[in-house]
Amino acid sequence: MTPRIIEPFRIKVVEPIKLTTPGERRDFLEEAGYNAFKLRGEDVLIDLLTDSGTSAMSAEQWAAMMRGDEAYAGSRSWYRFRDTVQEIFGFEHVIPTHQGRAAERILFTTVCSPGDVVPNNTHFDTTRANIEATGARAVDLPTPEGLQPAEPHPFKGNLDVEALRELLDEVGVERVPLCMVTVTNNTGGGQPVSMANLRAVSELCRERGIPFYLDACRFAENAFFIQQREEGWGEASVPEIARAMFALADGCTMSAKKDGMANIGGFLCTNDAQLSRQEENLLILTEGFPTYGGLAGRDLDAIAVGLREAMDEDYLTYRIEVARYLAEHLTEAGVPVVQPAGGHAVYIDAAAFLPHVPPRELPGQSVVAELYLAGGIRAVEIGTVMFGRRDPETGEESTAKMELVRLALPRRVYTKSQVDYVVDVAAELAARREAIRGFRFVTQEPVLRHFTATFEPRYEMEVGG
Repeated sequence: MTPRIIEPFRIKVVEPIKLTTPGERRDFLEEAGYNAFKLRGEDVLIDLLTDSGTSAMSAEQWAAMMRGDEAYAGSRSWYRFRDTVQEIFGFEHVIPTHQGRAAERILFTTVCSPGDVVPNNTHFDTTRANIEATGARAVDLPTPEGLQPAEPHPFKGNLDVEALRELLDEVGVERVPLCMVTVTNNTGGGQPVSMANLRAVSELCRERGIPFYLDACRFAENAFFIQQREEGWGEASVPEIARAMFALADGCTMSAKKDGMANIGGFLCTNDAQLSRQEENLLILTEGFPTYGGLAGRDLDAIAVGLREAMDEDYLTYRIEVARYLAEHLTEAGVPVVQPAGGHAVYIDAAAFLPHVPPRELPGQSVVAELYLAGGIRAVEIGTVMFGRRDPETGEESTAKMELVRLALPRRVYTKSQVDYVVDVAAELAARREAIRGFRFVTQEPVLRHFTATFEPRYEMEVGG
């Protein structure tokens, strides 16, 4: 008999959760314009909005923070951070930033020009926005299996290499300043990218003389999936697989708020000395000196420890198992999810869950609102709200390729009974799904609208008991 997976940690500090009533949650939701981003954190029971910066830090990380050296330039914390990043990622130049989107902005501002094209397996929200802010165009090239939520392919995060080849032939390599692959593919359901796919993309980019970058936010989870699923890698350690991944790339962006296990921070890496100097100049202008990049020394030390802890295989086994457990039990409860489960989250297929709600009536937003109203669970829509657009002239809404709701799992935060509670609430929604209707926009901004938009329901939402 295989022993059950348990949390590979002890809880030493607890934070109380404020229990709320359905009536209170309805008032909170209305006040927030039915946008989960606008809810007060204290009014949320189970917060699955994001896994970014929401991790519980370890005793070793807290101890490292006490060693934080706050010298403005050349602190001991900087050297510990830099040496750790160089050892794990293998890149020569390391540029610290306050979070991942700052690394993206510096990279794309430096290398992109109006009319350029940046391909990726699938860009996430801030990545796309930072590319388009330069006048360049972000192009998603997911593998066909990645657009089929119920398809249980082991590497649905892969980039379609033939589609990339066709794009390069169409636009010309002079218009492609870099190619990216996001590991794991967040927009596509937290799905991993295989080493074979990374190698194929890398070879094509080098053949065409195009820099190849990884969006490495969840590199440790991706490396673990390669170890577990890809032939030839079963005996390799997660650090060995991670180094093999990065050896295929010319640089990376990283949000240390994910697989850095920290509450803030990020970095940008490259092997190009000239590019690094340009990026550092922009860093100094907007983030800080190159040896702190907008971070306190204690944050640099917390990241240095967290990057190593993220690659611990006992921890990764537990984390992936939690996602699998949640996905399996949601499916049993009649809630369709992206298969197989991703690493950092489980994604409800809102289009399949509410087939009677068309995309322009925002089925994902309906699921997000109902999860909070029924159980105080905060999730995030990854569909037409996040990736659709309103035509400024006609007012017509374009729709996303998939209508998903992400249940992101903060690292080392929630227990099995709390995960079971999420399943119970979702099952209650499944039992009355036919009564759930859509939403409409009330207000929205032209860029990254999902953070600040307000909505109203097209039906009377039930409060429940």
